[in-house]
Amino acid sequence: MSYDKIEVPDSGQKIEVEDEENDEISVPDEPIIPIIHGDGIGTDVGPAAQRVLNAAAQATGREISWMRAYAGESARERYGEDVNLPDETVEAVREHRVAIKGPLTTPVGAGFRSLNVALRQTLDLFANVRPTYYLDGVPSPMKAPGEMNMVTFRENTEDVYAGIEWEHDTDEVEQVREFVEDEMGFDETMHDGPIGIGLKPISEKGSKRLVRRAIDYALEHDREKVTLVHKGNIMKFTEGQFGTWGMEVANEEYPDDEVFAAPDSLWEEQDEVDIPEDAVVIEERLADAMLQWMQLRTDEFDVLAMPNLNGDYLSDAAGAQIGGLGIAPGGNFGKARMLAEPVHGSAPKRAGQNMANPTALILSGRLMFDYLDWDEAADLLRDAVEETISAGKVTYDLERQLDDAEKLGTREYADEIIGNIEKLS
Repeated sequence: MSYDKIEVPDSGQKIEVEDEENDEISVPDEPIIPIIHGDGIGTDVGPAAQRVLNAAAQATGREISWMRAYAGESARERYGEDVNLPDETVEAVREHRVAIKGPLTTPVGAGFRSLNVALRQTLDLFANVRPTYYLDGVPSPMKAPGEMNMVTFRENTEDVYAGIEWEHDTDEVEQVREFVEDEMGFDETMHDGPIGIGLKPISEKGSKRLVRRAIDYALEHDREKVTLVHKGNIMKFTEGQFGTWGMEVANEEYPDDEVFAAPDSLWEEQDEVDIPEDAVVIEERLADAMLQWMQLRTDEFDVLAMPNLNGDYLSDAAGAQIGGLGIAPGGNFGKARMLAEPVHGSAPKRAGQNMANPTALILSGRLMFDYLDWDEAADLLRDAVEETISAGKVTYDLERQLDDAEKLGTREYADEIIGNIEKLS
């Protein structure tokens, strides 16, 4: 495919699909990887992360052929003020299967659709996956942050994030109100006066494929438990059904000696249940209670699978326990495709100052390496980042919380990590 503003690199090859249904890809030694630096601090952390990822790849006998793509501010500069997500950016990510992006800005309450959500929905990247683990030397408010070793699976395409909502004082919202009150009989559930209304679709397809992905991950990575987190005691026909459909996947699609769906796990402890040896346990927990259990019993949880909104809240809360979103990686997965991205926002006040912490984007690149089966590069990347932080060589956000640490700029911090990659390889 030819592009207008995007330049295809002279070297490298596209990642090809071997079996889309089973999420199998064929990765060349020099894959072409689209990269979107992002808004705000993305202009700082994007190039820094790119250099670090190059170093880890090259140290393990690989090469990355980067293809710069545009979204947000960089797209408006090149395509026009009304173009935030160019069609060719979407097509570049779609065609090349694996990509990485920095943070993109979404104004609050401005009628501006989230570019992050748009990319996930357009490319059907249905699973947002965040491995949350502690790096030695990172300041944390928790007494035992090392107990956190959790992977969250957040449904990415529906729930209230589907964007089906109507603004107050519009003809459309009054039509919806009239239908809900008069036709559906909910005439006493909404207050009089201006009102905004949104829908919360949760489907069998969306729920089951997410839970299936989480269970498969647990089996492949020797995890012990998958916890389905929802608020089904209140939202019975949406979040409650998510739990029901998730348990159906566990009961109907896996052998009993591999996956054990714990009965009545939403309300009962499982201490006396006869669980097959080495089986992955599937249980349910209520979302509000899970926020406390994640802090009080951190080491009891392993893999979480959740509807979209709960996943947003809980994955951010998990990130806080290991030092904050500035170091928390993430990735969005579909069938034979993946888009890596950090968890944090664009922090425009810090843009262009060589201050921002690129760790989250670098470790999102590690998640991308995992998906490419570049295990050696992925391990080297984590070790080099941890070596740098534990030596007290950090950016300002961590330095101000540490004694005797050395404050580095974004570029200099990346240089330190690259130096450790060279030492460790």
